[in-house]
Amino acid sequence: MYEMAKLTGGGFTNLPPDRDTLRKKLERSEACFAKEADRPDDDLFVLVLEDTETGEVRGTSQLFTEVGQQWPFYSYRIQTHTQHSQELDRTFRAEMLSLVTDLEGASEVGGLFLHPSSRAGGLGMLLARSRYLFIAMHRDRFGDKILAELRGIIDDRGGSPFWDGLAGKFFGMSFQEADEFNALNGNQFIADLMPKSPIYTAMLPESARAVIGLPHPTGRAAMRMLENEGFAYEGYVDIFDGGPTVTARTDQLKTLRETRPMEISRCDLDIGDRVLIATGHNANFRCCYGMIEHEGDKVAIDHTTCRTLAVEPGDTAWCVAR
Repeated sequence: MYEMAKLTGGGFTNLPPDRDTLRKKLERSEACFAKEADRPDDDLFVLVLEDTETGEVRGTSQLFTEVGQQWPFYSYRIQTHTQHSQELDRTFRAEMLSLVTDLEGASEVGGLFLHPSSRAGGLGMLLARSRYLFIAMHRDRFGDKILAELRGIIDDRGGSPFWDGLAGKFFGMSFQEADEFNALNGNQFIADLMPKSPIYTAMLPESARAVIGLPHPTGRAAMRMLENEGFAYEGYVDIFDGGPTVTARTDQLKTLRETRPMEISRCDLDIGDRVLIATGHNANFRCCYGMIEHEGDKVAIDHTTCRTLAVEPGDTAWCVAR
């Protein structure tokens, strides 16, 4: 994971290139997998994409059951202020950025990163949608609202035009310094130093205004996957790089609406529909692509998938179409 973290290119708070932070994140995740809970409880689950032939980790993603518990979860909310002058007979509409904690208490999917050598064959979709299958299989541990933050525009120097045009003026540090500090220490320094009054976007330089709400080019495919899953952009942006934050009602996510538990009837299928198949509870959760065939209220699965997931007839699987 550390080697992958060094490939992110900055602005990827959930996967910082710091061994100690990653170790603590994995230890926290291990403890969360080990416990039983029937409600959201500030838990973190780290999932990894494994090459089962080599044992190598080729990707990672994360789930947060309830944001804003350890420290405030800040966002900028884009709002419009309208004023009318009778003397001039003109109406003015000004766009503002307001610092808010509206999304506290929501669950979050994040930390999605694929090794550059593995960005083909639908592996990104497998890694992304496995999170929603995990939520479906552990529904009580997640909130009724869910969000995803996408990395914003980062320039060739590793800087952020949004940060340089706004927050950087109040913190006396570069985007990379602030991003690293946030990843290692949390964002309380935002509450301490960020101006609480709304910021009129017209007062920002054009370079900052132009990137508000835009995902990083490498995140456009992730944005489309999120939108296909049911997430929508509602005017929330990241306070560091201006990237979009998208939200959804958890139970309205496509995967949750289309999946249900089914008993495995047999494990010798030769050909069938290629779908995502998941099984297991907590730390025993596994998900992969496999072939299925419905047999009444049961499902037949191919042998390779059964071996990969360590299941046999009589066990339960959750399936969803690609």
